[in-house]
Amino acid sequence: MTKKTVGYVKLVWTCPRCGTRNPGPNAFCNGCGGPQPEDVRFEQPAEAELLQSADEVARAKAGPDVHCPYCGTRNRGNAKFCGACGGEIAGGKSREAGRVVGAHRAPSGATRPCPACGTPNPLTSLKCSNCGSALPGEEAAAAPAAARPGRSSTGMIAGGALGLLCLAAGAVFLFLSLRRTESVAQVESVRWERTIDIEELGPVEHSDWEEEVPAGASGVACELAYRSTEPDPAPVATEVCGTPYTVDSGSGYGEVVQDCAYRVYEPMCSYTLNEWTVVDTKRLIGENLNPAWPEVSVRSGQRQGPREEAFLVVFLSQGDEHSYEPQDAEEFSAFDVGSEWTIVLNGLGAIVSVEPAP
Repeated sequence: MTKKTVGYVKLVWTCPRCGTRNPGPNAFCNGCGGPQPEDVRFEQPAEAELLQSADEVARAKAGPDVHCPYCGTRNRGNAKFCGACGGEIAGGKSREAGRVVGAHRAPSGATRPCPACGTPNPLTSLKCSNCGSALPGEEAAAAPAAARPGRSSTGMIAGGALGLLCLAAGAVFLFLSLRRTESVAQVESVRWERTIDIEELGPVEHSDWEEEVPAGASGVACELAYRSTEPDPAPVATEVCGTPYTVDSGSGYGEVVQDCAYRVYEPMCSYTLNEWTVVDTKRLIGENLNPAWPEVSVRSGQRQGPREEAFLVVFLSQGDEHSYEPQDAEEFSAFDVGSEWTIVLNGLGAIVSVEPAP
């Protein structure tokens, strides 16, 4: 999928000393003045506006902040020298970046009461507009996914039992299909069927992608149709993007992104080809050992199509009937009604081989 940037937002961090929540870029706590910890974990506020300041956007794009290898001061990711001691930043430790902190939620106008004075404050606020008290965190996350119903022990036991039952059934089937028994059987009846298709040349409607339309097609008409979903943009495609979410950039800012795919549309064409198609089938059936082909007559613009034949022999052995299908007329001709044969059956009752009885 293509990752598309929607914009950038300020993240927040919580002071481990006094619990005050501070804007992500703040190097020092607004509550107690303590420095932002090196291993601080940035969070997403309940709601956040996309940055409008070009300077802030540039800082967010600069990449993870880097701690000076000499004095430990936090510097922008694109800095060459430390803003505190002047030392070269190269070799300094970059802050953690790339963690998804939650689904982005734009300001909705919703409010929450200050726990100290009860004054309603926007969800974007970190401190009360009336008394200045720090507001508790309400981390934004993607709408909670529906809880998956837990699998009860009864369900797990039932699932396990079903799995064992399936394995047992498979083993039984394999055993029966490999098992062999031999018996003498008598031909009880025979049957044959032969068919000949009659084909006629005429226009046949088809539809296919434009590049698959064969030469010689007539009446070609095309219109765009959905063909596939691709990860990258295409000439004729519709962009389909998921819910925006925020990724920690390691600078106190977050990049709001969407995962996008592209529904690609290409010409789907209808067309006509002159083809031979089956318009009738002549069939002949018999219960003897003399199979014949049905008589066929064709008119102008028609022809005889494929011929098909099928043969069936029914054996009677110890009161049970067993069917066998000879491969061709020559094999079929040997099964005189009343003749005896040695048949081999598998455990499922199907004939696997036949030969004349001694």
